[in-house]
Amino acid sequence: MRYDLVIFDNDGVLVDSEPISNRLLAAYLTELGHQTSYEESLRDYMGSAMHRIHDLIEERTGQRLPDDFDDVFHARVFEAFERDLEPVAGALGVVEKLAADGVPYCVASSGSHERIRVGHRKTGLDRWFDEGRIFSSQDVGRGKPAPDLFLYAAERMGVAPERCVVVEDSPLGVQAAVAAGMDVYGFTAMTPAERLVGATQLFSELGELADLLV
Repeated sequence: MRYDLVIFDNDGVLVDSEPISNRLLAAYLTELGHQTSYEESLRDYMGSAMHRIHDLIEERTGQRLPDDFDDVFHARVFEAFERDLEPVAGALGVVEKLAADGVPYCVASSGSHERIRVGHRKTGLDRWFDEGRIFSSQDVGRGKPAPDLFLYAAERMGVAPERCVVVEDSPLGVQAAVAAGMDVYGFTAMTPAERLVGATQLFSELGELADLLV
């Protein structure tokens, strides 16, 4: 193994949540008067922390989202997760292999701790991710594309940034990993390769990942 730590993004990499959450986000923003399509939600918000949604809406419209926006949105997302969420194809196998081989790994997500946990319980990933392996943008001051979250995860896991590899599927996540001084493998299942500029390597199926890392 060429790396001492594998850092996974969560949404779209481990759990197939991006289609669910972005459809709900586009619908809710539109409901509030901010016309947003599913494709626009993916383009503008995929991989971002909640504060980025607030910031972009206020920047573009001069209007603030309701104070209960996050709570209402998360309630809708969690209800849909319980009904529809599945692991990304190959995710369980990759994590199981890393664990069997003794390779350190963790997850560093723009989502909240609660969102990560709800998704992991529904998909069976909770077996492989205890609290010591879960890091959220809630833990740091700035979310992706700032490097803070990945640097925090590496520090907590006791690994130097240059010995880490990040597995990401969003442009914001790739930017954050590059800024952190880490290699980053760009997952192109939902994001066109040309949008993952700066990725060390690109791949399209999680089943390929274990072989790419050695």
